[in-house]
Amino acid sequence: MKALILCTTILLLGSFAALARTSHSTDVASTEQKLRHIEANGQAARPDQTPTVFSEPEINSYLASDNVILPEGVQSVKLAGEPGIITGTARVDFDRIREGTGSSNPLLSIFSGVHDVVVVAHAHGAGRQGYVQVDSVSLDGVEIPRFVLQLFVEKYLQPKYPELGLDSRFSLPDRLDTATVGPHKLTVTQK
Repeated sequence: MKALILCTTILLLGSFAALARTSHSTDVASTEQKLRHIEANGQAARPDQTPTVFSEPEINSYLASDNVILPEGVQSVKLAGEPGIITGTARVDFDRIREGTGSSNPLLSIFSGVHDVVVVAHAHGAGRQGYVQVDSVSLDGVEIPRFVLQLFVEKYLQPKYPELGLDSRFSLPDRLDTATVGPHKLTVTQK
């Protein structure tokens, strides 16, 4: 977790660092417990329909943990939720993502080197289907035109991850029926 206060003494800094590690660990454990519940509930003949709520700190701590293997070249993923909208930030090494594939298309040359990436997408789940519509992507604060993003996705991402796209629809696992992005949280129900 990020330190919120700069400390003037080593003792104070050490206390906040210990508190941050404990909070991170608690959020990861809470997320793991909720994921185990969802998996077990999904196997039940009649799943409990009580919503499961993941907080933004839980999700981000889990993403930062060793429990999630990010694609090569992707680091420091953080998500923020607002009603129906997810904003994701990450540090991306595009040379590692593009490794082994080349392109003579000059439009794709912007996808080289290491950049701070921000993705804004509408997302929800309904009727056991997940829906994600990417609204915008920016590299180092510069928004990338949608047709250039589509070229990048088709050339570099879909060969490795065929289910990915700028507009994606996919089956939700474990009998998840709905997924609702709210202010700094994700709520899922099973059916």
